[in-house]
Amino acid sequence: MHGDRTRELSAAIQTAMADNTPLNIAGGNSKEFLGRTPQGTRLSTAAHRGILHYEPSELVITARAGTTLRELEHTLAEHGQVLACEPPHFGDSATLGGAVACGLSGPRRPYAGSVRDFVLGCRIINGRGEVLHFGGEVMKNVAGYDVSRLMCGAMGTLGLLLDISIKVLPRPATETTLAQECTAAVALARMNAWAGRPLPLSAAMYDGEQLRFRLSGAASAVKAARQHMGGDPVTDADHFWRDLNEQRHAFFADARSLWRLSLPPASAPLDLPGKSLIDWGGAQRWLVSSADEGLIRAAAVAAGGHATLFRGGARDAERFHPLPPNLLALHRSLKQAFDPAGIFNPGRLYANL
Repeated sequence: MHGDRTRELSAAIQTAMADNTPLNIAGGNSKEFLGRTPQGTRLSTAAHRGILHYEPSELVITARAGTTLRELEHTLAEHGQVLACEPPHFGDSATLGGAVACGLSGPRRPYAGSVRDFVLGCRIINGRGEVLHFGGEVMKNVAGYDVSRLMCGAMGTLGLLLDISIKVLPRPATETTLAQECTAAVALARMNAWAGRPLPLSAAMYDGEQLRFRLSGAASAVKAARQHMGGDPVTDADHFWRDLNEQRHAFFADARSLWRLSLPPASAPLDLPGKSLIDWGGAQRWLVSSADEGLIRAAAVAAGGHATLFRGGARDAERFHPLPPNLLALHRSLKQAFDPAGIFNPGRLYANL
């Protein structure tokens, strides 16, 4: 059945290439708002779903791209394991393929790693309709160019994801979340100081009033860290971090123009109009602002980072931070190699890709 679906997808891509017809590759479409306006005929992977291989003792799960994150996480939870990068869903239809293609990670990202860090291998269909296999199910199989991780954050512009092997981790034995009232400058100083110490941090954010941080690990380690760091316990902490990850936190309620700033963690708060939230121990800053795009991007660059218009604004404008010429040339070369006719999600990342 799924072999037939693979052949159908491959045939559809070959036809589109022959006719020079753009394709809008999507899974559950829960992240349709990301990037520029999707173009082309919808080609969905949602029906290509199911877990192919999972042996809990190996800490690796292989599933088809259309498998929902909800199903995947439920299966892992039955065996006391998790997707360590905590990919956001943004809807019940969110799929594994979409999580990898968008490359988004949750609060645990600076302490455990990103989606890209956990992808071990994948099977894709390229722009010629060919089925290609990269990587494997163990790290030692990843040799040469790690092509499977190129698919992370590519937004479907390089290939249609079929199957993905991803490393998982045991669920922490103990977790607790603490809160401290302080200024943004103090919060950043504390988060960066803690990051340089052997503490079981798994999340840290500042909402303008409180610094909240999560400790995860062995009960003894969490207890010792809690006594050392101080703070008041946060009730219903799991719900809090889920709401933050899914942008249901009150901060995002009126986010008509939401910017995601990626900055060096120790960067001082940027002098920009609007309201901000600091996440990832300082490395990710959310900004709700109607300020000029150029002003926001220039401030991010001056701080050593970059800015993405995450929600709101004109969809036909550039959403991701403009690439310098050398990186743009590299992106074009990769696009040409994987999708020579340029039919996969054209313009989704950048207007000229």
